[in-house]
Amino acid sequence: MTPRELVIRTLEFDNPARIPRQLWLLPWAENHYPKEVSKIKADFPDDIVPPPNCLKTQPKTEGDPFKLGTFFDEWGCEFVNKHEGIIGEVKSPIVESWDDLSNVRPPSEMLSVDKDKVNSFCRESEKFILAGACPRPFERLQFLRGTENVMLDLAMKPPELKTLIDTIHQYNLKLLEVWAGTDVDALTFMDDWGAQRSLLISPNQWREIFKPMYQEYIDIAHSSGKKIFMHSDGYILDIYEDLIELGLDAINSQIFCMGLDEVSRICKGRLTFWGEVDRQRLLPEGSQDDIQNAVREIFDKLYQNGGTIAQLEFGPGAKPENVYTAYETWNNISANL
Repeated sequence: MTPRELVIRTLEFDNPARIPRQLWLLPWAENHYPKEVSKIKADFPDDIVPPPNCLKTQPKTEGDPFKLGTFFDEWGCEFVNKHEGIIGEVKSPIVESWDDLSNVRPPSEMLSVDKDKVNSFCRESEKFILAGACPRPFERLQFLRGTENVMLDLAMKPPELKTLIDTIHQYNLKLLEVWAGTDVDALTFMDDWGAQRSLLISPNQWREIFKPMYQEYIDIAHSSGKKIFMHSDGYILDIYEDLIELGLDAINSQIFCMGLDEVSRICKGRLTFWGEVDRQRLLPEGSQDDIQNAVREIFDKLYQNGGTIAQLEFGPGAKPENVYTAYETWNNISANL
């Protein structure tokens, strides 16, 4: 099977020939372990990739998001970074008060996708291609307004909050429609919803405000014959059932902080898990035996004729030997499918 066929079979629980792979690599890892990163990439090449930069008009940004100092993204949000190789945080939101709401400028440049270039890349590749855009409505709301302000807004519900959410959402719909008009295999979106033990807001409020938005994103993908992937960090056990109901194809989430037994009980055979291996404890502190056992546990509890993708994030603190062992273990499992 080609990588594209492997991923599709995995998403459809249709007995892929092996477990497909994808490595999420932060610049921190390449800065600290360049030789080890090269070996991991050579021995375990990705089956899932994004297209190259395909914008006809480049967005207006300033700085480097992974360097010390400040970075201004395509929306004009200022990120302050104190740690080389990872992304910083927004300290001074654009909409500090509602008087600043008119300062929000969705970046039209991100809509200028060169569809011919994207489609050519898709035709020439056997990989499974993800769209080159990843809307994040809750996080964008925080980048523009500030996390503390957003939490207060969600409690007090001023009318301006709906205006800002609608501005973000309508832009996201346009962005996904553009990518749905290309030959990529899947669209993506994300929002980090979990703290360590619970959602950041109540499940009911999430269902009231954000679930309908996600339904529209998923519908755009499926009406165009594409799959759709989502990323969300933290404890999101309370909304897995909702994501399945919406028709999500694959989720990247921190399954170890919720417990694999509970995740399996709700999701096995119903949702594909796009990784991951625990990056809070196991990748930085675990032994190679711990890593092997963790990967086997993921397979035992989440695989059902598909439904698992060998993905992890190689970022701050992770041991390169643990990253290598994880992919090696997935390969060994694949050899016995």
